[in-house]
Amino acid sequence: MRKMMNNTDSREVRRMDADREELAERIARALPHDGVAQPQPGVYLSRFTTTTDLVHGFLEPCFCVIAQGAKALTFGDEVFKYDPAQYMISTVGLPMTAQVVEASVDRPYLGLRLTLDPAVVASVMVESGILHSRGDGGVKAVDVSMLDADLLDATVRLIRLIERPGEYSAIAPLVIREIIYRLLMGAQGSRMRHRATFGGQAHRMVRAVEKLRENFDKPLRIESIARELGMSLSGFHAHFKAVTAMSPLQFQKQIRLQEARRLMISENLDAAEAGYKVGYDDASHFNRDYKRHFGEPPARDVERLRELATA
Repeated sequence: MRKMMNNTDSREVRRMDADREELAERIARALPHDGVAQPQPGVYLSRFTTTTDLVHGFLEPCFCVIAQGAKALTFGDEVFKYDPAQYMISTVGLPMTAQVVEASVDRPYLGLRLTLDPAVVASVMVESGILHSRGDGGVKAVDVSMLDADLLDATVRLIRLIERPGEYSAIAPLVIREIIYRLLMGAQGSRMRHRATFGGQAHRMVRAVEKLRENFDKPLRIESIARELGMSLSGFHAHFKAVTAMSPLQFQKQIRLQEARRLMISENLDAAEAGYKVGYDDASHFNRDYKRHFGEPPARDVERLRELATA
């Protein structure tokens, strides 16, 4: 019996190794140069031949797999590092800092990100008879788990379809539903179910995040948000931090600073104009927060980013 189990384990290891190799080959073929591409709606491929500096952005709800290399994500004061042995799920849109920490010319970083549509998640739950569990265990918005053979296999089948655009529209939605089903049945299933269903503190936090994103440039009135969600002020603070790994004020500040950076780069606003537009009344306060978050004063940071874009 033990020998049979060992043989089964060996076959699964070989199968996963072959699938990872195929996933890497197909991503590299679809994306021959460094960068990020979206070959199909909601499917993003990444390739980097060197490790990267910290990249600040906003991560929408998604499922991510790495075919080669490694990456680190920072949300608030939590850091998640993952590699081809794992997958990452984000269930709430959050500001984040990302960094490719393992890549080379010979073995570039290769990754796939699939946007998670809560309506599709809910549909798969209903059709599969997967019940929403009680309680809010596992409400954290981001986590990393071990990748299993069946989930990896479904991901490889999705990437194969990118090379067959005529088949993609008919078959890919079925494969995406399979991926979602396997996520729902996997280690992070409870978090996926919270993303798709109403009720519970996790869903309240999704609403809170959306409200903060919509009104990031306005004064933060935490008491009114907590009251609107039917929560105490202390309860709102505790649950918001459990989901996002940051306080509501930290969340709002990151959204403001990222939007100010975008305004300076894409609309040529100066620091004072951008800071005022995102809700800062004091230019010196904006400059201090910007340098603390991005590592450089606004003008120097924007100049560096423009130089990189034209290099």
